Amino acid sequence: MLSQDEIEAIAEELAEADRNHGVIERITARYPHATVEDSYAIQGVWRDKNVAAGRRLVGRKIGLTSRAMQQATGITEPDYGVMFDDTVYENGSQIAFDKFSNVRIEVELAFVLKAPLEGPNCSIFDVLRATEYVVPALEVLNSHIQLEGRTIVDTISDNAAYGGMVIGGNPMAPDAIDLRWVSALLYRNETIEETGVAAGVLNHPATGVAWLANKFHQHDSRLEAGEIILAGSFTRPMWVSKGDSVLADYGPMGTITCRFV
Repeated sequence: MLSQDEIEAIAEELAEADRNHGVIERITARYPHATVEDSYAIQGVWRDKNVAAGRRLVGRKIGLTSRAMQQATGITEPDYGVMFDDTVYENGSQIAFDKFSNVRIEVELAFVLKAPLEGPNCSIFDVLRATEYVVPALEVLNSHIQLEGRTIVDTISDNAAYGGMVIGGNPMAPDAIDLRWVSALLYRNETIEETGVAAGVLNHPATGVAWLANKFHQHDSRLEAGEIILAGSFTRPMWVSKGDSVLADYGPMGTITCRFV
């Protein structure tokens, strides 16, 4: 495991990469003995410094929950990161491309909680009871670590590659639609690039939220009412460039658009 000095040094290195929109060498290339526990400790140091600086935590993202994403990254277990209020964009937003590194888009569902969720035995039924509504969302990936050869230790340390979220479409109560069969068409510059169905996320998108609540229990924590939980992508990540427009069509749940400028 890493020493506390090493954890804090890596957290500062990632914070500097975030400020400068740069990319650093893989952590696992320099610290091959680093563990998953180390990576969450690195993320925690970075998170706490941001909270101390005045940023407000509004939710969590879950990553690597679908086969599409696991095959795209070569990583076979879920991870999670934190979301701050200044990373949430409205539908139709123009997003500054240069704020991010290795910019990609993922298609997801966001669960907005009306009650706390905690383990150790949280199920999808607990998640559905605690959810006020589910809404379409796009996640903007923002990777500050070299992509080639990265492991889950690298991605978790880098806040699970979270950069931003665009929320839009039609919010729906979790019992108003079969969430397993929510589908989406993802367009870049009017050309369809990806399609997917939400059941690709662990057979039901609420399963990822239950996984996160149970994971938090291991750290004596829980998900709180009002938090937004991004449940994981059910398409492969789509690369975008400066000037690109993005549209995701969720059928009955509406559409989301954004443009990178």
